[in-house]
Amino acid sequence: MNEDLILDLLSSNLLYLLGAVLLIIVVLKGVRIVPQSEKYVIERFGRLHSVLGPGINFIVPFLDVARHKMSILERQLPNASQDAITKDNVLVQIDTSVFYRILEPEKTVYRIRDVDGAIATTVAGIVRAEIGKMDLDEVQSNRSQLIGQIQHSVESAVDDWGIEVTRAEILDVNLDQATRDAMLQQLNAERARRAQVTEAEGAKRAVELNADAELYAAEQTAKARRIQAEAEAYATEVVAKAIRENGIEAAQYQVALKQVESLNALGKGAGNQTILVPAHALEAFGNAFNLLKGGK
Repeated sequence: MNEDLILDLLSSNLLYLLGAVLLIIVVLKGVRIVPQSEKYVIERFGRLHSVLGPGINFIVPFLDVARHKMSILERQLPNASQDAITKDNVLVQIDTSVFYRILEPEKTVYRIRDVDGAIATTVAGIVRAEIGKMDLDEVQSNRSQLIGQIQHSVESAVDDWGIEVTRAEILDVNLDQATRDAMLQQLNAERARRAQVTEAEGAKRAVELNADAELYAAEQTAKARRIQAEAEAYATEVVAKAIRENGIEAAQYQVALKQVESLNALGKGAGNQTILVPAHALEAFGNAFNLLKGGK
């Protein structure tokens, strides 16, 4: 009895059940929840219709199909190594690494099949072209400038694929052993040259300093002589003025005073126990004493 009742209910409500199931299927087919790190490429009857961004999106069920689900996260190509010849004909091996991300997945899907391979081939060609414009020394010293040029060229080349190149790095510049040995010899020669130049500049500086010292000593000696001459001239002028004002007595007084000072200095000498006084020494003392008293 219960089974018959259930069958009657199902048969009478079958249409409603089918409608509910169909509605659920339509809702599931018409709603697309896209993760933050992805974009969906929607096709309608095999042709591009739209691109769904992150979040809840609505499409036409059974007509619109999410044909491609593309990640928009930044990607890194495997490290690549390619040979290149510099402007001065040196063979180098360049190790590169490229980072990119997909901005317009509809271009990436419909314009290029192997994105990684295409970018790697493009980077290899651009690296060889840029290396060929530079000498080896420029490649070693201007690596940042070279990386900027490579990145700019790669961005221009992959722009039609809906891709943004975020970074392009030159990891290493490898040389063959013969070139390394030649560069080492050149470096040693340059160091020796710099050492010789430094030594020569030091010797030159020493000669200049010695010459400056001798010149300074000569200038100081000349200055001392000039001062001494001026002092003697001044003393002579004073004596001449005294003679002119006081007569010959002033001159005789100066001479007698000098004689007395000389005798005193002789007497104070070390080891002089006996002093020999000239015959006119007593006369000098007397003349000095008379002049001090104002006598003649």
